[in-house]
Amino acid sequence: MDQRRLLLRILPIAIAGLVIFFQYSTSEKAVNEAGRTVHYALNPQQESALGLQSYQQVLSQSQTVTSGPEYEMVRRVAQRLAGATGDSAKKFDWQVSVVRSSQVNAFCLPGGKIVVYTGILPVAKTEAGLATVMGHEMAHATLRHGSERLLQQKATQTLMTGVQVSVGDMSYDQQRAVMGALGAGAQYGLLLPFSREHESEADAMGLRYMARAGYDPREAIEFWKRMSQSMAGGGKPPEFMSTHPSDATRIKDLERLLPAALNEYKPR
Repeated sequence: MDQRRLLLRILPIAIAGLVIFFQYSTSEKAVNEAGRTVHYALNPQQESALGLQSYQQVLSQSQTVTSGPEYEMVRRVAQRLAGATGDSAKKFDWQVSVVRSSQVNAFCLPGGKIVVYTGILPVAKTEAGLATVMGHEMAHATLRHGSERLLQQKATQTLMTGVQVSVGDMSYDQQRAVMGALGAGAQYGLLLPFSREHESEADAMGLRYMARAGYDPREAIEFWKRMSQSMAGGGKPPEFMSTHPSDATRIKDLERLLPAALNEYKPR
């Protein structure tokens, strides 16, 4: 390969590297509540605005529960957990809605907008079980995982674009092979491990939230065991191909974190 072709091959990737450096160097940098140094794509106001927009969209398309014991339990747990969050959630406008659905799911959007599906309540069984999953989802929001993940996705896309330009003189099959290999490497070597790290971080912080709120953190292990059983037969992929830690890894990590959480546990 002559020097000119070599330069044309390297230059787009080098430019992509400079753009990524700029993206990170100009982004907000902070130490999150879990003690990890992070960079964010959006500021808290932008995150909250997007969270509210998504929340309103979900509710407009759902059958919400606005009264009854299920509703009151979810509200009670949300209120206690919100009071147990740290400084990162001081400006959150916490809101919670219960959606009538068979989905075994709950989530918390940026800015503190929580949605709990009734399908998860039989798995939760108790308030402590519900506090486990809600604390986990609320931790995703307080730790601003969505904004952090968005920045990483932008950087990955920038790199992919640089490589695509770099191999533009190759045949279609060669380009497809290179981009496929790079995409797989980014997916399994970067994006999925990053997602699993967020899940584990939310588990750890959620455990602390529920303990501070007066819910026995030992119930978290029992909840995830029930969740594992409820999802059995679903054909889960191996951990390295998943956005979440395996059930065994998650439970083992929670058992390791339990003594510290018990130190913050004050029964009510």
